[in-house]
Amino acid sequence: MFLNYYQEIPFEALKYMVAEANYGGRVTDPMDRRSINLILSDFYTPDILKDGYKFSESGKYIVPPDGNIASYIDFIRNEMPQNDLTEVFGLHDNADITSAINDTTNLLGTALSLMPRKSGAAGKSQEELLQELAKGILDKLPPNFDTDEASKKHPIKYEESMNTVL
Repeated sequence: MFLNYYQEIPFEALKYMVAEANYGGRVTDPMDRRSINLILSDFYTPDILKDGYKFSESGKYIVPPDGNIASYIDFIRNEMPQNDLTEVFGLHDNADITSAINDTTNLLGTALSLMPRKSGAAGKSQEELLQELAKGILDKLPPNFDTDEASKKHPIKYEESMNTVL
């Protein structure tokens, strides 16, 4: 039934409604809207109604078989990759390697920057110097935000979008 309903609607019309009507209020640049239309062409196509339609070359991202909500949840839990593959973002596999190298470099660079360059004149140990540095950072932090008080002052109401953000 679900598939029969959508077979009657032209896919170009669906794509237009999502890309232009939905995003049109926020995306004002014509080239950005053009990009959105191009990206959505992978998802709004008659081929998506076929069993096993692949969104990616690896075949890791496919249309789940027709079913109920529980079957879709099981499909997501059991069939979808735990970590997003680079192909989802249109990137080469080497992008994942580059990202991991950059993360490691930043992490180790931060750890090394906390290490003292020379031993202190007072003869403090490395651990004592790091504890002093950590205490100094903690002393500069503002007090914790009182979320309970904020939720009392600004209850979440659908009519007030800023309260939802807060």
